[in-house]
Amino acid sequence: MVWGKGAGGPWRGGGGRGSSGYPEKGTALKLLPVVVALMVAGTAACAGDDDPPQPSPSPSSASPTASVPSDGTPVPTATGSGVPPVRPSLLPGRYQPLWPFASLEAVRAWQKAYQNGGADAWHLDAERTALRFTRDHLGFTDIDRVTSRKIEGGDARIGVGYRAESRDATAAVLHLIRAGSGADAPWEVVGTDDAELSLTTPAYASQVTSPVRVGGRITGVDESLRVTVLRADSDKPLGTHCCVPAGGQNTPWSSTVSFTGSGVLTIVVSTGGHLQEIERFAITGVRS
Repeated sequence: MVWGKGAGGPWRGGGGRGSSGYPEKGTALKLLPVVVALMVAGTAACAGDDDPPQPSPSPSSASPTASVPSDGTPVPTATGSGVPPVRPSLLPGRYQPLWPFASLEAVRAWQKAYQNGGADAWHLDAERTALRFTRDHLGFTDIDRVTSRKIEGGDARIGVGYRAESRDATAAVLHLIRAGSGADAPWEVVGTDDAELSLTTPAYASQVTSPVRVGGRITGVDESLRVTVLRADSDKPLGTHCCVPAGGQNTPWSSTVSFTGSGVLTIVVSTGGHLQEIERFAITGVRS
């Protein structure tokens, strides 16, 4: 409906206008219900247009789901309550616990004994642990001193050796790692940093069976290699092979050794006889 103004005053387009120019009284009353109805309909339509759309569920509010492998065991997702708890470990990564602790339970048992009465405090000293390893576990009583040391946090490289010709000689550089957790985490031997005598076969942390093929490289003259298989909780060797003639400049050597037993094993190759019984050795850690 359009309202305007003519020469005689207000006018309504489309007729029904009196001489004064205003709508006739009867016509306005007749149109009043129609105007009210149109206003109500317009208001309803506007209200409908202004209503915001209902939001869709947010992905972040959805419950976490778990995939189920073929064996029917649910695999928790990386979010929500399905996250599995972090399991404490004896050593990080692929490091093998060669000596003196074979399990996290053994570490915790020692920590409790140490906290109660200070038992075996040498576990907290990387150098003393290295010397005890060579003497008590390997049986190399001629190796009686530390020749080098490098300790960074929970990682240590300790050179062990002997006195010969008025100087200290290094037989091996032992690699040690803090085992378990806590301020009183003890040191654990995990391997050696090899130089003139190496043990590269079998690969570190590999699975082996008896007999196992062993090998590496050596620099020396008229060497005689002995190979021994040990385990942390055993006082006696699980297997021994002697002797492998070797020598030359970075020359390969190889042999086989039979053993009994299973678990984490230490394979040791050693040589000597020029100045003393044990002059050099190397170790690796495997599983059987």
